[in-house]
Amino acid sequence: MGSEFLAFYWPLLLTAAFFCLYVILDQIAPKFIASLDENIVAAILALMTLVTFSQVVARYGFNSGWGAALEFTRVLFAWLILFGMSYGIKIGAHLGVDAVINLLPRPLFRLAALLGAALTMLYALLLIDAAWFGSLLSLENKGATGGAYEYVHKFYRLPIGMEDLKWPGFVQEWFGVRERVPRWMPYIILPIGLALLAYRAAQAFVLILTGKKDAIIAAHEAEELVAENKDILKD
Repeated sequence: MGSEFLAFYWPLLLTAAFFCLYVILDQIAPKFIASLDENIVAAILALMTLVTFSQVVARYGFNSGWGAALEFTRVLFAWLILFGMSYGIKIGAHLGVDAVINLLPRPLFRLAALLGAALTMLYALLLIDAAWFGSLLSLENKGATGGAYEYVHKFYRLPIGMEDLKWPGFVQEWFGVRERVPRWMPYIILPIGLALLAYRAAQAFVLILTGKKDAIIAAHEAEELVAENKDILKD
């Protein structure tokens, strides 16, 4: 029974284990996590650039190329977005419009900022799985099929592979795996990324509540960029 449970819920356990380890390390070794976040983002960007550049050289220089390059870079781009959205909250890089809330008195401004952080956390939790929210409000299921985890788990239960991404021959031979990379593996970033987004939003909520942070967005950065580049198009 235990082995069957482990086999059936392995993607969920993997997601939960990564998230718990990440949160624990973020509390006891924040510098390590900060470095890890930066390295992950940098590695994804570097790999995307390397693959794209190599394909341009291969196509125009040698009339060849890797058939799965486009799909691989799409996966990397998705990982960059889904991992980067929580990292953006952490470093205050998300831009937003604060023209209205800046007109509010300080207590109302803080309330609006807290609401923004709370809604971001709710958004992430709903995308992971909205079933708990429907149960909480006693809402009838109108045909919903679950959130990000259920989406990934569906591909885990079904033998569906990626369209072009294939395991190298030696991997197929050594481990006896199917030719195509299982679709759930690249898609596992969906629940992981959303869980990290919920965590960073909750963290931002606490920082705003305690006065250590003004808001979850950094709209002033947009104003600075506009000011720095206002004369760039002038003769």
